[in-house]
Amino acid sequence: MKRDCTRREFLKETALIGAAAAAMRAGGVNAAVAAPGKLPKVKLGTLEVSRLILGSNPFFGFAHGNPQASGEEMKKYYTEERIMAVMDEAAEQGITAVWTPAYDHWIRLWNKYRKRGGKLRIWIGQPDPNPELMKQHITAAAKNGAKAICIQGEKVDAQFRAGKWDVLRGWLDHIHSFHLPAGMASHRPDVHLAAEEKGLPTDFYHQCFFQPENYSKEVRDLAIAAIKKLDKPVMGYKVLAAGRIPAKEGFAFAFKHLRRKDGICVGMLPKDDPDQVAENAGLVRKTSLES
Repeated sequence: MKRDCTRREFLKETALIGAAAAAMRAGGVNAAVAAPGKLPKVKLGTLEVSRLILGSNPFFGFAHGNPQASGEEMKKYYTEERIMAVMDEAAEQGITAVWTPAYDHWIRLWNKYRKRGGKLRIWIGQPDPNPELMKQHITAAAKNGAKAICIQGEKVDAQFRAGKWDVLRGWLDHIHSFHLPAGMASHRPDVHLAAEEKGLPTDFYHQCFFQPENYSKEVRDLAIAAIKKLDKPVMGYKVLAAGRIPAKEGFAFAFKHLRRKDGICVGMLPKDDPDQVAENAGLVRKTSLES
């Protein structure tokens, strides 16, 4: 069995290298970028990350009606050791970053992971507290190794609805005070466009393809239309509609419509699919070459 598995892996890797070389000859993506263990890169301000980064909703049980597992099942599965193991596996597959909230328990885990020599080296902080605590959480992320900070979508959307652009600007300025790239996330298709009109000091955006209460394709189309109007790089998230869309289909759609400077953030749950991390990375290599 072990010999057969090794042979299958060899054939798979050979096919990927051949596809990459063909793309290079055709003037496409550099073959080295798509080799096994590597992924295409994008830049979030000054920070270079893989075009696929690891999301964290499953770590904390944010299921959003995911048909594969409930929130309780996710939290039961994701012990600290499993979170760290998945991050190591992601790094081995060429994923270079994880995007998570700046919770106290996450910061403790991240520091433990780094101390034991964890392979995934980039944490993008996602502050998610009440507004009066936002700068405190930004500071905690910056002082505990975050390489960029992107404010969580619901917190951004709340300030957008209230018209409090000065609050958003203050949060972004606070991120920049630590000399880190500053981003905003949103569940809506209009927030980032308005932020650009207001001249907010963002370096990148995270755009939700769907909304937690609406997983219609019409909502996704509006998100894609908004992304195409932005000059700055965008990381798409919830591209699989919280497990409602198969990865092959969701990734193909994302990379067909995103630009070369954009990427995706995807949470993973290998509980019933132990090859999920490798398969997702492989799909990104393949679809990045084809798009």
